[in-house]
Amino acid sequence: MFNKDRWNEILEALNANRFRTLMTAFGVFWGIMILVLLLALTNGLKNGVQSGFRNFATNSIFMWSQGTSMSYKGLPKGRRFNFKIEDVEILKEQIPELKYVSPRNQLGGYMGANNVTRKEKTGAFSVSGDYPDFIYQQPMDITQGRFLSYSDINEKRKVAVIGVDVVKSLYDHDEEPLESYIKINGVNFMVIGVFKKSNSNGDDEEDANTIFVPFSTFSQVFNYGDRVGWMAITAEDETSVTGLKPKILSIMRKQHIIHPDDKRAIGNFDIAEQFGKIMGLFGILSFVGYFVGTLVLLSGAIGISNIMLIVVKERTKEIGIRRALGASPWNIRLQILQESLMLTIVAGMAGIAFASGVIWLLNYLIDSMGPVENFANPSVNIGVVISSLIILIVFGVLAGLIPAIRATKMKPVDALRTD
Repeated sequence: MFNKDRWNEILEALNANRFRTLMTAFGVFWGIMILVLLLALTNGLKNGVQSGFRNFATNSIFMWSQGTSMSYKGLPKGRRFNFKIEDVEILKEQIPELKYVSPRNQLGGYMGANNVTRKEKTGAFSVSGDYPDFIYQQPMDITQGRFLSYSDINEKRKVAVIGVDVVKSLYDHDEEPLESYIKINGVNFMVIGVFKKSNSNGDDEEDANTIFVPFSTFSQVFNYGDRVGWMAITAEDETSVTGLKPKILSIMRKQHIIHPDDKRAIGNFDIAEQFGKIMGLFGILSFVGYFVGTLVLLSGAIGISNIMLIVVKERTKEIGIRRALGASPWNIRLQILQESLMLTIVAGMAGIAFASGVIWLLNYLIDSMGPVENFANPSVNIGVVISSLIILIVFGVLAGLIPAIRATKMKPVDALRTD
């Protein structure tokens, strides 16, 4: 129940020595601020990394062929081989849990020789032969036109989807790229779409300099036949592609007569596995944030406990008088606990408010200056605030518990004799 006189006494006690009260409260203020900022910065790193991974379906692997490292069935060590287009159908047939299996071929490159021309302009770009499903595995924003379709694949159309930097290199500022023609290694392709990489604002230079053409057209006009350079493989949402990876590799080894124990022959990059490791790291960082912040907060609570012991000693005679007038031990303890809790919670809420202001300022600077690599939207959710308040209440009670017990141990007569 609210007792106005008791709260007035608490405020008077805290105001009696303001500098001491402020310095004591600063320990709690600093501890809770460190806790909230550490968790916010961890979330900022986590959001930034997740934003980077959004450019790929995280339940995916990329797979390519390499030289064999073991001889097998009369075939020599060091043999080179290529995936075939029939491998795609075999994987889909034998592993129904796969959502997308996209064969890919590639030529040229950003640092390669000029391979694309339009009128008098030329440029060196990465040209990829792809299937329409690839846009779901590596999301991109189509800013004009459309992406590849299965009609393009089936009819082997000479069409292309170009990156925003290709447009900047080959077109004048006021030129419309759609339905215009570019030459890739001397072959004409009609532009049907323009894209930029998702979440990158078109700033990712390599992706922005990429040109996508239908896989079937690529294989025909550039004499790749049925070869597949590499594959992008994505599992169904409820299935882990990492769990399917041994089966995928086993099928491909069998298909290309590779020793079952040859780990080098087929290269792969497991995005799901890497994503899981990174998210696990952020879990550890969050734990460290809580641990360090809680220890700093505990040191502040210890400071409050020490000051409350001094306050109790200074008010020994007052406590003796109150006991002599009939105040129960519980009333004395409750007042000491309330003083401790009030000091702790007010200082803690000030720390949370200050940390929130710092977080707002960080987000404002990021919005003003533009995206920061691997760092985005530092923030804390309501669960962190609630957890912080619970920690504050627990530490506030603990900080006042020993002084409160000590305040009622002395007999009223002895307390009255204290100078």
